[in-house]
Amino acid sequence: MNAVLINLLYIAASILFIFGIKMLGSADTARRGNQLSAAGMLIAVVATLLYFGLSWWMVVAGMLVGGTIGAIAATRVRMTGMPEMVALFNGFGGIASLLVGAAEFAKIRLNNDIGAYLQALQQQSGVTVPGWFALTAIGLAVLIGGTTFTGSLVAYGKLSRRIGSKAVVFPGQQAINVTVILGAVAGVVLMVWDQGRDLSQVAGIVLVALALIYGVLMTIPIGGGDMPVVISLLNSFSGVAAAMAGFIILNNVLVVAGCLVGASGMILTIIMCKAMNRTLAHVLFSGFGAAAQSAKAVEGEMKPATIEDAYHVLEAAQSVVFIPGYGMAVAQAQHAVKELAELLEENGAEVRFAIHPVAGRMPGHMNVLLAEADVPYELLQEMDQVNPIMPTVDVAIVIGANDVVNPAALEDESCSIYGMPIVLAHEARTVYCLKRGQGPGFSGLQNSLFFRENTRMLYGDAKQTVTRLVGEFQS
Repeated sequence: MNAVLINLLYIAASILFIFGIKMLGSADTARRGNQLSAAGMLIAVVATLLYFGLSWWMVVAGMLVGGTIGAIAATRVRMTGMPEMVALFNGFGGIASLLVGAAEFAKIRLNNDIGAYLQALQQQSGVTVPGWFALTAIGLAVLIGGTTFTGSLVAYGKLSRRIGSKAVVFPGQQAINVTVILGAVAGVVLMVWDQGRDLSQVAGIVLVALALIYGVLMTIPIGGGDMPVVISLLNSFSGVAAAMAGFIILNNVLVVAGCLVGASGMILTIIMCKAMNRTLAHVLFSGFGAAAQSAKAVEGEMKPATIEDAYHVLEAAQSVVFIPGYGMAVAQAQHAVKELAELLEENGAEVRFAIHPVAGRMPGHMNVLLAEADVPYELLQEMDQVNPIMPTVDVAIVIGANDVVNPAALEDESCSIYGMPIVLAHEARTVYCLKRGQGPGFSGLQNSLFFRENTRMLYGDAKQTVTRLVGEFQS
């Protein structure tokens, strides 16, 4: 495969990436966009492996092994485990970039000088780059890749409850974090300055260690409520690390793909931070979730309701808003919810789904769940669309959501989520909250919505509760 053909294939792959990401912006075209992006990656991977001398049988064997692992992971993972899988995949992208950087640095160390490495790189790619550029790209790939890897592992542990989901804070934490990251940056500078000789080897080893440590330190002070933002941020980091790896080996398509992932991930992170009325620095350094609950005690009691009572209220309702959360994913209730929504529409009610940007455990979690159940996309409305009409809504049904409907975010200045925009479920005429028990949400906060006069609790598994409501309508 010659250089002209490989670049044409890279251009084709890049075009597929761009159109694929564009199509992910709509639920109607997201599946096709994912397929286009996957096709682009297939072209890029096969073309690169063949260009660098691998035989066809090795390429096919690698695709079979990797494809089998991916297929098993994709088919076996439950929707409740999707955020954890995304976190792991982000981590795999990070460690891949770290290994590319380490392998290229090992080539430089073999000759104890960067000159031979640059000459070989020029012969391979036809591009001349200065030594400082190559070493800077290697250092950044190691730094960002290592941080992404361990940060993603911690995020995976928090999401899967293998480790505590609360923020871990301790005295002097920010000073330690700053010291570690400055040490890592100093390692990159030393690698560039020493040009691949003995001192740079020591700097490289220290850089790897500090990058891995910083990933842990960066993620442990972030509580469960901010995990969707963290997943998006780590996804952006994995893209930037991949772009750095592309600069190392002078691979155009890797640079393009990495920049696309990095930029789109960062834009999504900023959008989500804005939706939570928080800055990215606040998410990373404030230790959100450290407080177990609001400083103000919630007065009153939760008032349970029966399925029969809820049926009679819903049967008379003219407008109903479903507000899904992680509890819907845990119960796998999305199909039953869609069936109930259809029955309500047949009964003459106007039905909407209010989607909070950070509901669930990853960006777009609720959209994915409802799309899986074939809920019409036009019924899904963003928080800003639903909130103005919430006082006119007859019934709001909160399914396993907690923090995104907590009025404390509006009323309690001492609360750790104060200022975060929420779905104004409490303004509906009647609110039914589907919940397993009386415990707090993922961030550890008690929800004052559950104690409101217009709120009734439907305890139990969300899927079973909704199924029983469906049965009441069908009887």
